[in-house]
Amino acid sequence: MAFKFKSFSKEPMSEINVTPFVDVMLVLLIIFMVTAPLLTVGVQVDLPESSADSLPEETEPLTLSINAKGEIFIQESKVEYNNIIAKVLAVSKNRTDTRIYVRGDKTINYGRVLEIMGLLSGSGFTKVALISEPFKQR
Repeated sequence: MAFKFKSFSKEPMSEINVTPFVDVMLVLLIIFMVTAPLLTVGVQVDLPESSADSLPEETEPLTLSINAKGEIFIQESKVEYNNIIAKVLAVSKNRTDTRIYVRGDKTINYGRVLEIMGLLSGSGFTKVALISEPFKQR
């Protein structure tokens, strides 16, 4: 081991102080941990509960939501009933194999949800599924 004791030479210091770098990274980690849950904001829908297992996801699915008032949203933008297929085709880039998740509030008529699912299936979309909350034991 070779140590330099009391060297008075004017050589530049070749060591990098990583403490400020680590401090900044920890602050950024905390900021992202706090803000990540806020990025999953969507249309407020009170989903029914189900004991079925979750489906594996390989790509980002398209979400169609129906809130308690019966308003229809694709992702987070409101859509009129007459324009559903045109908007879904535009968002999915005319790909009918796009996975579409239908989220229906549990207080609305089940027939309304099935009507929209039938409309999507009738337009050629083959991967239409319902979303529910996991079943909670009481």
